[in-house]
Amino acid sequence: MKKLSLAISPCPNDTFAFDAIINHRIPHDFDLDVEYKDIEELNEGVLAGIPDISKISYSVYPKIADEYLLLDSGSALGRGNGQLLVRRKGESGPIRTVATPGVNTTANALLMRYFPDVEVKPMLFSTIAEAVERGEADAGVLIHEGRFVYHRRNLELVADLGKLWEAESGLPLPLGAIVIRRGITEALRRQFEELLADSVRFAFNNPKLSRQFVKQHAQELEDEVIESHIALFVNEYTVTLGKEGREAVKRLLGIDV
Repeated sequence: MKKLSLAISPCPNDTFAFDAIINHRIPHDFDLDVEYKDIEELNEGVLAGIPDISKISYSVYPKIADEYLLLDSGSALGRGNGQLLVRRKGESGPIRTVATPGVNTTANALLMRYFPDVEVKPMLFSTIAEAVERGEADAGVLIHEGRFVYHRRNLELVADLGKLWEAESGLPLPLGAIVIRRGITEALRRQFEELLADSVRFAFNNPKLSRQFVKQHAQELEDEVIESHIALFVNEYTVTLGKEGREAVKRLLGIDV
């Protein structure tokens, strides 16, 4: 057995993609010690060099590229899936403070790209909508399930950061990636990379099998929200980045991958 530590988020796109591996729905001989963490905790983990394999925000990759390699499979990357900047309904004053899911996240990087003069207030992604409602920040950047249900709150859209990116670049938006420690052999890396691609394909072909596992970890439990989340963040780029995916990552990060 090949024992490795794996850190992913509890969000539906990750649990959907990794379900067949973690729950041994497809054969493999990896012994994985799995942890589920908020995206900024995942970023901090790789910055500290802790896990063997981890989900990360794309924006943190240049800081860890000497220690970790980007996998071709497992990415959350696409069109129409960008983070949403929201504020309380009816507010019209200047936006000075913005709650974000962490300074190392792609959400924070895009906010700074398009709204460079705001003050950032990092907080747990699942608390941002409520914090903006309470007036703890003038606005907030929503990711994951929050982007699907903000309209149920006293919030309105200010900007779709993904649409701003697509208008600027003409490319899909790179959100999150899976990385593996460089000290792991190339053969083992390729084996896991192929296994993850197979896991995503299996999930696509057997969508109902992962539902209980996905719900076990999800913030929002409604089937409609979970299905929308998966459909938006798991796609052909999750199986393989491909030429366009790598071009998008290079455009966002300014480095070859």
